[in-house]
Amino acid sequence: MIWFLLILAGIIAAPLVLEYRRRVMDDAARGSAPGQFVHLSQGVTHYAWHGPKNGPIVVCVHGLTTPSFVWRGITPALAKSGYRVLTYDLYGRGYSDHPKGPQGRAFFVNQLAELLAHEGVRDDLTIIGYSMGGAISTCFAATYPDRVRQLILLAPAGMRRVSGGLAGFIKNTPLIGDWLILALYPRMLRRGFRAERDLPTSVPQITELQANELELRRFIPSVLASLRGVLSDDLSKDHKALAARGIPVLAIWGRDDTVIGNSSSGTLAEWNRDATQEVIEGAGHGLTYTHTDEVLRIMQAWMKPLD
Repeated sequence: MIWFLLILAGIIAAPLVLEYRRRVMDDAARGSAPGQFVHLSQGVTHYAWHGPKNGPIVVCVHGLTTPSFVWRGITPALAKSGYRVLTYDLYGRGYSDHPKGPQGRAFFVNQLAELLAHEGVRDDLTIIGYSMGGAISTCFAATYPDRVRQLILLAPAGMRRVSGGLAGFIKNTPLIGDWLILALYPRMLRRGFRAERDLPTSVPQITELQANELELRRFIPSVLASLRGVLSDDLSKDHKALAARGIPVLAIWGRDDTVIGNSSSGTLAEWNRDATQEVIEGAGHGLTYTHTDEVLRIMQAWMKPLD
């Protein structure tokens, strides 16, 4: 009996020990990072500017598990077209701090608002949100509609909430769910990265960069905090508010996206009939870096002309 208890204790402790032994994102870890850093109310935020200083501003908001390097295929083309592009790492990802606690809409909206204030950026913003970044961008635009010129959503989250299956159980079950995501999620995420390894990409070594995130302490708990936070919000009122204000919205979907699902485009159409929607054939959830040229073509044809 005692051996069984010892083995059980070891199994329970293993994911917790592995999490504790992961690298902390601190000044030493940021030593070779590109871009700049600012200490905001919830911690350090890593960001970078691309393109001419006097260009119209585009803000890029990344998703749940892939930090701002996801935009490396998008930003050069936008910068070449004359836009001033801001990319940054959400809390809990990349070179930004990984704070404890809930990660609801205010958590992420405030991060972006504080970053823009620090940089002296006011309004007339084009915001591009990818995956969870689509939900965050929608929340920001609904909170500050007078500041947003247009909103572009790439495979956006926020049309449906995780409720069933293992992911739903983990999200809805305190303590046990926290342990399960530490125990199971790294393997699941690595399996997803391997599935994309042979796909074309505009971001060199993106699967390796994504896998490196799993080596950071509090990255996995941040994923869970976002699932329980901003990704559990009902965004119907936000999208309807954007429609009522007449803010132009473009959504681009991947036909083969198994993460978001094709039904999300129908939900968006119900919430905002004026939203322009485009589908890229053969693209999955990684369309931002696997089908970059198609994404850029659609975006640049739709975006308001430069002043």
